[in-house]
Amino acid sequence: MTAFLIIIVLALLAITAWQISKIYKLSRPSDDDGIIANDKDNQKQAKIMLVFMVFLYGLMIYSFWNLSKFYLPEAASEHGSSYDQLMFISIAIIMIVQVVTQALLHYFAYKYRGKKGKRALFYADNNTLEFVWTVIPVVVLAGLIIYGLVSWTQIMNPPDDEDTLVVEIYAYQFDWRARYSGQDNVLGKANVRFIEGVNQLGVDETDEYGKDDVIVNELHLPVDKPVIFKFRSQDVLHSAYFPFFRSQMNVVPGMITEFSFTPTTTSKEIKNSEYMLEKVKRINEIRSERSKDLVAEGRSELDEYEFDYYLLCNKICGVTHYNMQMKIVVEEEEEFNKWMEEQQTFGELLAKQ
Repeated sequence: MTAFLIIIVLALLAITAWQISKIYKLSRPSDDDGIIANDKDNQKQAKIMLVFMVFLYGLMIYSFWNLSKFYLPEAASEHGSSYDQLMFISIAIIMIVQVVTQALLHYFAYKYRGKKGKRALFYADNNTLEFVWTVIPVVVLAGLIIYGLVSWTQIMNPPDDEDTLVVEIYAYQFDWRARYSGQDNVLGKANVRFIEGVNQLGVDETDEYGKDDVIVNELHLPVDKPVIFKFRSQDVLHSAYFPFFRSQMNVVPGMITEFSFTPTTTSKEIKNSEYMLEKVKRINEIRSERSKDLVAEGRSELDEYEFDYYLLCNKICGVTHYNMQMKIVVEEEEEFNKWMEEQQTFGELLAKQ
C-alpha cells in the first residue's frame, strides 16, 4: 500500500512539473512559437468563418425542405388558421433576424480579421444604434403579443350560444373520460369524493342536472358546432392536448379549467386528405419493414396503421403517461345525434346498479 501511495505522489509531482513548464512557456511567447496568431492564421480562420456560414445556411435550407413532410396538416378547428398564421409569422421574423445577424457576424469576422499593426476602432456609445435596436424589438414583440391575445381570446371566451355543446374531459392516471351535458346542456355537479362503484367520475347523484349526463370512453364531436370543454383531474396535473385542433389546456386537481373550439374537418375528411393518405402510406411502409424483422425473430408482426384524431396528455404524469389517449371522432351532426341516442345516461346507469 505504501508503494502504491509513493507512485501516486510521484505521478502527481510529474504532472505538476509538466503544468508549470507549460505556464512558463506561455509567459514567454515569441512570434515564431505558434502560440500567437499571425496574419496567416487570421486569414485562414476568416475564410473558415465564411465556409461555415455557407454550410450553416445550406443545412438550414435542406432541413426546411426535407423535413417539411413532418409538419402538421391544416388545422381542423375554426381558430386553428389564426393560430398557425401567428406561428408562421413568428418563425418568419425569427428566420429573418437569424439570417441577417448570422450573415453579418460571419462577414464581419472575415472583413475585420486581425492584421499585424491594425487596431480596432472603439465606440464609447451610439445613441442612434441604441434607439434602433431597442424600438424595433419592442414594436415587433408588441404586435405579436396583441395578435396572440386575439387568438387566445377566441379560445378562452366561447360564444354565448345555447346551441354550444358542453363536454367535460376527466383525466386520471392513465386515461380519459368524457361527460356530455345531455338534453339540458348543463353538466351536473361533481366531486372526486363522490367516486364510488359505477360512479367513476364522482357525479353528484342528488343533482338533477346530472341525471341526463352521458359518460363515454370515446369523444364524439359534431363538425362546425362550437364546443366548450371543462377539464377536471382526479389525481395529478395532466394536460389535454388536441394537436390537430391547435388546442391545449392544463388539467389541474381541485379546479376546473376550460376552453372552446369549433371542429371544422371530420375524421373521414382528414383520413382521405392527400396529406394524411401520404403519411399513412409512409408509416405503413416502415411498419411493414419492421414486421419482417419481428417475424424473423419469432414475434408477431405489426398491425396496419390507420389515422384517427386523439386526445393526448402533454404532461409527464407517471409511468404510462405515453399511453394516455382517447380517440376523437368528428362527424356530421346527424351522425353525432344518432350516436348520442345510443348512449346510456348517468341516471340509467344508476338505476341498473
